[in-house]
Amino acid sequence: MDKELGILNRIDLPAALDALDDRIMGALAIRRREAVAMRRLMALAAFVSLGGGIVAGSAVPQSAVAASPFAPFGPPSTLAPSTLLDVR
Repeated sequence: MDKELGILNRIDLPAALDALDDRIMGALAIRRREAVAMRRLMALAAFVSLGGGIVAGSAVPQSAVAASPFAPFGPPSTLAPSTLLDVR
């Protein structure tokens, strides 16, 4: 193993390795700028979406409807056995 390491020590490094750090740092800077731009774009999309919902909700007035009474198992049916047998 010492022989192989000695051979590798005598060989010159490829020239592409000298520029590798600059290429990596440049790619990281580009990725950081893209992430900032994506956050801004998502904030703009959320603003437009919420604004559109508010405008659409306020543009068409709906008449108020009273809520039906709460029934835990659904609305009572008029044909349920308990109502058919009730003598009231």
